[in-house]
Amino acid sequence: MSVKKSFEEINEKIKKGTVVVVTAEEVIDIAKEKGIKDATKYVDVVTTATFGPMCSSGAFLNFGHADPPIKMAEVQLNNVTAYAGLAAVDAYIGATEPSKDRGIEYGGAHVICDLIEGKKVHLKAKSPGTDCYPRKEIDTYVTKDSINEAYLFNPRNCYQNYNAAINTSDRTLFTYMGVLQPNKGNINYSTSGELSPLLNDPYLRTIGIGSKIFLAGTTGYVSWQGTQFVNAVPRSELGIPFSPAATLAVIGDLKQMNGEYIKPAVFEKYGTSLYVGMGIPIPVLDEDLMINLAVENKDIFTNIIDYSVPRRSRPSLGRVSYEELRSGTVTLEGKKIPTAPLSSLSKARQIASELKSWIQNNKFTLQEPIKPFDEVASLNTLEEIDERS
Repeated sequence: MSVKKSFEEINEKIKKGTVVVVTAEEVIDIAKEKGIKDATKYVDVVTTATFGPMCSSGAFLNFGHADPPIKMAEVQLNNVTAYAGLAAVDAYIGATEPSKDRGIEYGGAHVICDLIEGKKVHLKAKSPGTDCYPRKEIDTYVTKDSINEAYLFNPRNCYQNYNAAINTSDRTLFTYMGVLQPNKGNINYSTSGELSPLLNDPYLRTIGIGSKIFLAGTTGYVSWQGTQFVNAVPRSELGIPFSPAATLAVIGDLKQMNGEYIKPAVFEKYGTSLYVGMGIPIPVLDEDLMINLAVENKDIFTNIIDYSVPRRSRPSLGRVSYEELRSGTVTLEGKKIPTAPLSSLSKARQIASELKSWIQNNKFTLQEPIKPFDEVASLNTLEEIDERS
């Protein structure tokens, strides 16, 4: 008879303190030792995690009303522009927005992390003034404790697989995949592989709108499918996409976040980004899920894409496993090429272990999605269209 469990049954075990929780790395050996069926019986929850650059991130802030009040039309935070096309004292600061005076060396990601760390942030705002909001400018300082709401809302995080990057040209390239040396001098990649959340539940059977997650050191939620989400894609026999596929839009309370799990980053001659730590618990509902959860780096493949081609669709130089990428070198066309991750495996391991501890100590229960994601077969592209056509 096949093994079946439910979210409710597993949550009861969490509350009683009898739940068996392991990380996505630990479950691999358990599945080998016990076999899939017995491993499914034994393990209740598997924690997955990632910590990498997630450019499509930002924060909504509500500053509270000044006296006299102001309807903010232009907002600067430590000389970084925040979008103010909302209500009077609401703003959204994007992680990749550069500062007016320091450029990409200090951007929206730094402002977000400064707020999380409890630092004072310089707020300057301007307004044309209205009858109900007569004030035309304000120059002050705010902290996460002085403002009202402050929540991270990231439109696209936690990619389900991503391409590795290489450069076949004769010049150095500065990209969001890091510095790419000329003449196939290096290969950069960004994922935690067998620990990565969406690679452990490739068909997103347990992850959807409303899923509760670990987000930058506090509880967060999946709010929607991420931008550029696509799930009807070519997959391996284990169901793992060979190319970028599903993504998540996530939300969480910035005031409760821990700077240990969220960091600003500067990509040389490219821009500012935000490293976000995310952990997702996957309930072991049946044997099929255990097969997915026992996936290893040798079973996960991605494409090596040539970033020197200045086009939307770039050529692939081949397919490679994460076991090969993690080894430090990949042999391509007879040449040994050094590899390096942009994401932090050690930090991902720390997150998976922290989330495991939360669940074991009844500080975190599982939330069944209120709605699964729809099937998306392809992404639209932006085309130049003449207004007369």
